[in-house]
Parts: sequence; C-alpha cells; structure tokens
Amino acid sequence: MKKLLIFRHAKSSWKHPELVDHDRPLNKRGKRDAPRMGELMREHDMVPDLIISSTAKRARQTADFVADTSGYQAEIQFERSFYAAEPEALIDILQQVAENNECVMVVGHNPDLEELQEMLTGEWERMPTAALALIELAINDWARISPEVPGKLVDIWRPRELG
Repeated sequence: MKKLLIFRHAKSSWKHPELVDHDRPLNKRGKRDAPRMGELMREHDMVPDLIISSTAKRARQTADFVADTSGYQAEIQFERSFYAAEPEALIDILQQVAENNECVMVVGHNPDLEELQEMLTGEWERMPTAALALIELAINDWARISPEVPGKLVDIWRPRELG
C-alpha cells in the first residue's frame, strides 16, 4: 500500500503584473497557509518520504514551507513538467519513483491536481489553494500507479475549514 499526498500550491500574489505566471510568488495568505498545512501533516503523521514539486515559484515556496514545518528531511525534487501538466504526465513521473518511498507528495497546480485526484479515485473534490488530499493506493511499486488501479480518497484538508 502506497500513500499519495496531493498538495495544491498556496495562494499566490498578483501584485506584480509584469511577472510571468511561472514566477509569481506566494502572497501573505499563502505564506501563512503553507506552513499550517505542513504542521497538520506532522501532527497527522503524514510526513512524506519524497516531495515532488512544480518549478513555479509559488509551488517551490509552498514545498519549502511544508518541508520545513512538517519535519521532511530529504531533498525536494523539482519537476518543470509539473507546471501546466496533464494528469497523465504527473502519473508518468510518479511511475519513476523508487519503490522504497512509501508516501510521496506532489505539489502543483489546478486543474491538474483535481483531475489527478479524480482519475486515481473516481471522486472529484474541490482543491482550493493549499488544499491537501491523501490517497491510498493498492500498489507495492510506484511503477504500477495508473487510473486502472483505483485508489481511495482517505481525506482532504482545506485551510479555511481548519478553524
């Protein structure tokens, strides 16, 4: 059984319209929510073995905040292909993850992450910024992850619902 954490980047800033989308940073709320979600992960014993993140600035910052506050110890793997990716591209990357990683977290963007979550579980859930979903997959090797191997959506956390 493998666990997949799907994490949508935290809220980004539109303060500098001259920036290309890939370079937009987190805003004040994003800088607050990302660490809160990392703390939630630590409290629920959901610290991943591997974090794979989009290279977009807001996703990198989100991954860094979450790594710092959750207790994550390894290097974050940054993937350019996670920016504006189709769910199939995310699955292709996950299929290359080493078997010894029991829990993997992906940090990326919508609609890609909502589509990935639906593709793997058959359930659609709204994933606002800084939302975190936990999926259990009935596989022993990441090479077997696919839409044909149904996963179970265990829970989803949204910052505004945490109180």
